[in-house]
Amino acid sequence: MEKSTTCNDGELSEFLESGFYRFKNSNSVFVDPVRLLNRSHTRFRVSPSAYYSRFFESKSEHGGSQELEVCSDSKKRKRKQKKPHSLNERERFAEQRHQKMKPELLKAHEALLSATDLLSAMKKLRSNFQSSITEPGVGKSFVELGRVWQAPMYEITLNYQQSSVFDQCSKQRVLPLFNSLVANETNDDVEAEALNKKFILPRGGCFYMSELGQIHNLIPAESDCGFNLIVIDPPWENGSAHQKSMYPTLPNRYFLSLPIKKLTHTDGALVALWITNREKLHSFVEKELFPTWGVKYAATFYWLKVKADGSLISELDLFHHRPYECLLLGYCSRKVSNLENQSAPRPVKDNQILISIPGDYSRKPPVGDLLLEHAPGPKPARCIELFAREMTAGWISWGNEPLHFQESKYFLAD
Repeated sequence: MEKSTTCNDGELSEFLESGFYRFKNSNSVFVDPVRLLNRSHTRFRVSPSAYYSRFFESKSEHGGSQELEVCSDSKKRKRKQKKPHSLNERERFAEQRHQKMKPELLKAHEALLSATDLLSAMKKLRSNFQSSITEPGVGKSFVELGRVWQAPMYEITLNYQQSSVFDQCSKQRVLPLFNSLVANETNDDVEAEALNKKFILPRGGCFYMSELGQIHNLIPAESDCGFNLIVIDPPWENGSAHQKSMYPTLPNRYFLSLPIKKLTHTDGALVALWITNREKLHSFVEKELFPTWGVKYAATFYWLKVKADGSLISELDLFHHRPYECLLLGYCSRKVSNLENQSAPRPVKDNQILISIPGDYSRKPPVGDLLLEHAPGPKPARCIELFAREMTAGWISWGNEPLHFQESKYFLAD
């Protein structure tokens, strides 16, 4: 263990600077989403205590030995354990997929547990900064407000800070909150106000808040103005009552209407789709969704979720609660004739593993920096996130609540 710590001093220094910790001789990387998100901001910082709202209670600190697979509520699950049942065809395919990837996931987790310097730093990720300023959440959500008849009347005020030290006055710009492209065209963070709340808009960031039917308003008039990187985090249907209480979901067939090819740049786009582990969903994407979008599958990334002590958030073999999710990657060409020859500047490797401590429920780690080198077309790439719940500098964020995690309560003043 001591040798591992010494050998990884360079990696730890890079991690503290960049938010990436790359394990040697491994296809895995640990990321700190807070550090990555803070690249988008100048005058504000994402609050670690607000981001890491879960998984910071360690059971290994009570003298017990740390195993590769630790479940926070394993005792409860054992009491509720049901009699084993025979798997149906879809479940068998899902189990085969899991067993095929399991050795790589275990290897990545072993690499994490061997990096004692990183494990020590992980426990401090939440406590490195002071707590954020909290504001009481009142009123309806963006999803609810966007559906009422008054939606066109809601506005957002952007308060621009003057750069001159002699003039501390700020100028304002008022724009429609819904069904309108709201852009921060400056190189600085902008504070905005809407619905009696404050929000932080990153430099160069844009959002378009609307329902699914209005996404066609983002299709560029010229394909040269299309997007080279398209990240999608759909609100997949799920039987979980907890998920339904967190945000509304949509039937799979609704996603077939997404105009991915029309959003794609002339030189093509890398499409990254977050997906759950349900075999029915994998089959839908493979046989219907990607073909309808005109996307050719390229690779799968895995997001392995761990706690602050390095243990997995659930048992690796727990059938319906795997401690990982998948990010399916594919390429979309504007022209059908170019589909077979479409390639990225750097070929994307299959089965790469991204390790991180999860944030709020269903909040995905920022993956843009890992994907940009694989995006075709000119640089800097034009990027868009669909069904976004937060903003990124230089990106367009579309969805029915792209300001969800931009509320000031999630930030600290720099």
